[in-house]
Amino acid sequence: MSRFTRTTLRGRLTLLYASLLAAALLLYAGGASAFFLHNLFEQMDSSLDRDVETVEGVLSIDASGALKISAHDGEAGHGRHDQGYLLEVWSPGGELLYRTEQLNGQPLGPVPANLATGRQRAHSLQLPSGMRVRVIGRVHHMGRNNPLMVRLAVSEEPLWHEFREMVSILAIGLPVAVLLVAFTGYLVAARALKPVDAMAQRASRITAEQLNERLQIENPNDELGQLGAAFNTALARLELSFDQLQRFTADASHELRTPLTAIKSVGEVSLGMVGDANYYRDAIGSMLEEANRLTHLVDSLLTMARADGGRIQLHRTGVNLFELAKEACGLLDVLAEEKQQTLQVEGDIHAAVLADRTILRQAIVNLVHNAVKFSPESGSIRIVVGAAGKAAVIEVHDSGPGIPPEHRAHIFERFYRVDKARARAAGGAGLGLSIAQWAVAIHGGTIEVECPPGGGSIFRVSLAAQQV
Repeated sequence: MSRFTRTTLRGRLTLLYASLLAAALLLYAGGASAFFLHNLFEQMDSSLDRDVETVEGVLSIDASGALKISAHDGEAGHGRHDQGYLLEVWSPGGELLYRTEQLNGQPLGPVPANLATGRQRAHSLQLPSGMRVRVIGRVHHMGRNNPLMVRLAVSEEPLWHEFREMVSILAIGLPVAVLLVAFTGYLVAARALKPVDAMAQRASRITAEQLNERLQIENPNDELGQLGAAFNTALARLELSFDQLQRFTADASHELRTPLTAIKSVGEVSLGMVGDANYYRDAIGSMLEEANRLTHLVDSLLTMARADGGRIQLHRTGVNLFELAKEACGLLDVLAEEKQQTLQVEGDIHAAVLADRTILRQAIVNLVHNAVKFSPESGSIRIVVGAAGKAAVIEVHDSGPGIPPEHRAHIFERFYRVDKARARAAGGAGLGLSIAQWAVAIHGGTIEVECPPGGGSIFRVSLAAQQV
């Protein structure tokens, strides 16, 4: 972990903002400086261009053919010495006709070979003395046969002095501006993140016994409000999970204790009684019945535990739903015969799905067992196999009393019973429908319940049909 990531979010935001601002200001300062320097040179070049025209106006040739300059000492107008102007005049043959004394014999560039170029654009030049000057050259015609090369220069030192002053101001002002903005940004970040600090402090006080607590949200429309809302939603889910876990633990403990208590009671009574072989056979049978109930409950709990842990791997093959329904009914024929009920399978004999046969059969068996358990004596159970669009459907119809509307949303919850006393007497633990729902869900299907007005219930399982 880098040092940057170890700092607080407030510090990282401030540093990032200050860095971006500094980079932007540096780019702006660089661009402004270049533009300012360019303008200074443009102004200097315009001034030189005007002054060389002034110089041309004071040049003349006397009667002897010698160059004559009307201005003081040959300068470009009055007072040009004071302004640092330097002048050279060359003949067509490359002969120096005039040079300002301040040049001390230093030429303003190479000696012109000819005058064909007409004029020289303004350019910078460093004299042998080290002085930098801006030079402009122009051919001046003194009559038809007397072209002269006039070169005028001025020192660049005032220009660079002005430029350095500007850069110095920027060099002092930019760091001060960045520091001020960084300090302001730090205060703004502290204020902006204050709700986060409040949420963190409140969240740190929430324990497993206080999952009903929620974070206070000042503005639900901004990003921090959305973060708080998401955290509150997570707390709600966590609270629900804890409640379900506690209810599951309590129900499982009760369900495990019931058969164990029955086995213990039968054993203690049998030990205190003197009876024949038939008496002890009945006592052992009662104990074995409770043991079977306990074994079934433990198997169901293990199935749910493996399902919650995601440790069950599906082995999908083509499964014929009609044959699977017939197989499930065959496993429950004996239980149905005891209650003189009829089991009937009808519908599409070719409906098939890609599924894990063992897990899907467990779901169908649980649904049919639930129908047998809650249907009355001499009742009927129908299993109908069909199709709905691209889905294969299997429906389990029973002739029981139906499910009240207020209970239909909860019947797939673990250990939930519509009639607790009746369900316990029938031997159910309230896990069959939960296991059926899980088995259908992992295959990507849905399970729903419908209770017609005339009585009974219809459990409908829909799965993606196998494409032939």
